[in-house]
Amino acid sequence: MTFIHSIILGLVEGITEFLPISSTGHLILTSKLLNLSSTEFLKTFEIFIQLGAILSVIVLYFKTLTKNFEIIKRLFVAFLPTAVIGLALYKVVKKYFLDNTTIVLVSLLLGGIFLIIFEKFHQEKTDATENLENISYKQSFIIGLFQSIAVVPGVSRAAATIVGGLFLGLKRQTIVEFSFLLAVPTMLAATGLDLIKNASSFSSDQFSLLAVGFITSFVVALFAIKFLLKFISNHTFTSFGIYRVIVAIILWLIVF
Repeated sequence: MTFIHSIILGLVEGITEFLPISSTGHLILTSKLLNLSSTEFLKTFEIFIQLGAILSVIVLYFKTLTKNFEIIKRLFVAFLPTAVIGLALYKVVKKYFLDNTTIVLVSLLLGGIFLIIFEKFHQEKTDATENLENISYKQSFIIGLFQSIAVVPGVSRAAATIVGGLFLGLKRQTIVEFSFLLAVPTMLAATGLDLIKNASSFSSDQFSLLAVGFITSFVVALFAIKFLLKFISNHTFTSFGIYRVIVAIILWLIVF
């Protein structure tokens, strides 16, 4: 891997982390197109640079994450299912899923079709939950269960949590912001676990590559978050579903 590769992957991560199109899936497919070998370092790199995108959430929502204890409690409840399932499946996901192009493409395709169908029939109710503080603990836990599905690359953590929240009766902007915030403990835990297990085997050059990818994803994610918040004020997620289907089909033809 070179610094150019690191920048490209950082760009992909920053753009895709908070959109319902699967950042992990895009990183795996981009690595495949760049002919990068599926090493332990690459797998860790793809996990670690997500922290850059997460830092953008911390910067933009610093007051919420540090002063609103009601929201923090709900984030903790939502985080629990992913923490348990992610820890239990860590070795399986790292060994068998993170370099499996077939799983990614199938997940992108099926997830895209589901997103299109869901948006066709979903209608937001007038009494939909608007404030983050009003999300119940039960809703938080169920949203966390939806998020845990995203241990499968290509599913999309953002898509899973957003669909879960809309299904439970949350307003579109409310669940999108909750998804942003829920990414913080989720990705901090995932990256921390991976670094504890693998950091000692990395060279100084590899840490430099991680730093470049981290910074790139952070800067780009700042713009991606603002774009999505503006986009959802006038649009549904149908276009993202169509995008997923098109990308899955095109890359299936290219890769296979």
